[in-house]
Amino acid sequence: MKRSSIAFAWLLALCGPASAQGQHAASRPSDEAAIRDVVEGFHAALSAGDSTGALAYLHDDLIVYEAGHAETLEEYRSGHLASDIAFSRAIVFTTERDTVVPGLELSLYLREYSMKGSYRDHQIDARGVETIVLALTEEAWKIRHIHWSSR
Repeated sequence: MKRSSIAFAWLLALCGPASAQGQHAASRPSDEAAIRDVVEGFHAALSAGDSTGALAYLHDDLIVYEAGHAETLEEYRSGHLASDIAFSRAIVFTTERDTVVPGLELSLYLREYSMKGSYRDHQIDARGVETIVLALTEEAWKIRHIHWSSR
């Protein structure tokens, strides 16, 4: 089995549907909408140039995998967040396929997308994938991990 398939199977087992783990308030069908709202709100804040809004969706223990390295919330705030905002404002993202896998305390959002536009004098016409792990906090679902990859 490929390494990526093993990792995906592990995430699905961890975040798997509530029917396999017993019913829990955090795994109601409405949680899929709540999870999508968090992810879409985060993307919308980036596209609007709203760093405070984007940060509000992120968990204190966030880890972001981007550009070949990992960043904590503080590193992301002072590092890639500004360039992610600039990129999101310049590029049109089109979701081709997405999936929400609701779980009890962790949930998974998976997306395949295309991107087109111009950024820093470069024409962008690429495809990407995004994996977001969300953790249920006392307040709401928060983004705990993001992994972006493009080609």
